[in-house]
Amino acid sequence: MPFNRFLTFDGAGVDTVLGPEMRSTGEVMGVDADFSTAFAKAQAAAIGGLPLRGRAFVSVANRDKRHLIFPVKRLADLGFEILATAGTAEVLRRNGVAATLVRKHSEGVGPNGEPTIVGRILAGEVDLVINTPHGSTSKGSPRFDGYEIRTASVAQNIPCITTVQGLGAAVLGIEALRVGKLGVRSLQSWARGRGAEADTSGQGASL
Repeated sequence: MPFNRFLTFDGAGVDTVLGPEMRSTGEVMGVDADFSTAFAKAQAAAIGGLPLRGRAFVSVANRDKRHLIFPVKRLADLGFEILATAGTAEVLRRNGVAATLVRKHSEGVGPNGEPTIVGRILAGEVDLVINTPHGSTSKGSPRFDGYEIRTASVAQNIPCITTVQGLGAAVLGIEALRVGKLGVRSLQSWARGRGAEADTSGQGASL
């Protein structure tokens, strides 16, 4: 979804966590012969494209930590610098993934002026955000830190991924873009080729 088009009634940015209804709604669609390129196209249409290099910030709920190790390691192998909050950084380091520790928004600026992750996002120092919700407050609202991270990403038009499955798809999309697989075909050519062997594996990705 193009979250940067939306604001709350009081003018604040919106959270990128989708409810069940919006998860079944696609704002854009990418079509290609393989999923990785189709997903990259869908991301380009929704948010302007996936980054090919730079810094990736990772902070996920405990239930997701074990599942993020492989895709984050792949990002590191592709040359991304990995930033993480304390709990996530510890898990990554234990599994051989170097991670730079950053301060949570709720911790505030450090004693020597160390910025929080929200400050770094707003300063344009982050190129990709991976943040799965850490649960809700007693009133049913998303946890404060995660909300601030995701809305800052929207404000800076930075890709923000909120599920481990989405992270896996994004890594595949980045790999496809790095090898230059992105191409364009008209819908008419896809329709004419329907049923042909070259197009039987056509896949799409919607957001």
